[in-house]
Amino acid sequence: MSGESTPDGPGDLPEYAERVLATAELIPPGRVMTYGDVAEWLGESGPRQVGRVMALYGGTVPWWRVVRADGVPLPGHEMRALAHYRAEGTPLREPRGGSGRTPRIDLAAARWDGGAGAVEGARDAGAAPRGAEGGAVDGAGV
Repeated sequence: MSGESTPDGPGDLPEYAERVLATAELIPPGRVMTYGDVAEWLGESGPRQVGRVMALYGGTVPWWRVVRADGVPLPGHEMRALAHYRAEGTPLREPRGGSGRTPRIDLAAARWDGGAGAVEGARDAGAAPRGAEGGAVDGAGV
């Protein structure tokens, strides 16, 4: 990818970015996927590439539902993310030691695996996982 700027419209997104963003839009309220989960679900690339797409283009999708593997809210956006998590009922783990520390996402309870019906919705959104009938992706990366 050659630029840091935001694209002018949906047609300007790289195909891989479109698939990552479409996947983020499929995650139900109150659930999350890690960057690595998204990469694995798509069957291409890795968590860093997913993170890069989310950093550049994720403001138009529910970005707070794609999280770090440690469950810590996105640095610099903790309060906005926590407001979304609380509004959606996302399971959180309160920090040990009380106040002053940000809660983490309870990944054991909040993690979404793509669930039943997700493949059909993914096909419609252009984000079907590798190996899904009629929805394999071509392996293009960022």
